[in-house]
Amino acid sequence: MNASKFRASAKEQIPPEGLTAPLAALWWDAKGEWAQAHALVDELETAEGMAVHAYLHRKEGSLSNADYWYQRAGRNFYRPSLEDEWAALVTGLSGS
Repeated sequence: MNASKFRASAKEQIPPEGLTAPLAALWWDAKGEWAQAHALVDELETAEGMAVHAYLHRKEGSLSNADYWYQRAGRNFYRPSLEDEWAALVTGLSGS
């Protein structure tokens, strides 16, 4: 599923089946449910989970917290638009 189809799926009431926690978090984020998204990655100790965690804190405006999570994920502090970062994360995590 590509990023545009993934975003379109956010019009549904429940996420598509089989999503990993990081992808499910991005799905909830697309619905405007930041807290639900954050809860899915808050305790994840994977690079993918920490990258989504960083993005969510960047979106929240907590840049120092985002920077911490980017470092934990082994990534540079990503500074394109939030939309571009969201799409890049979806593409990278879904393999599309």
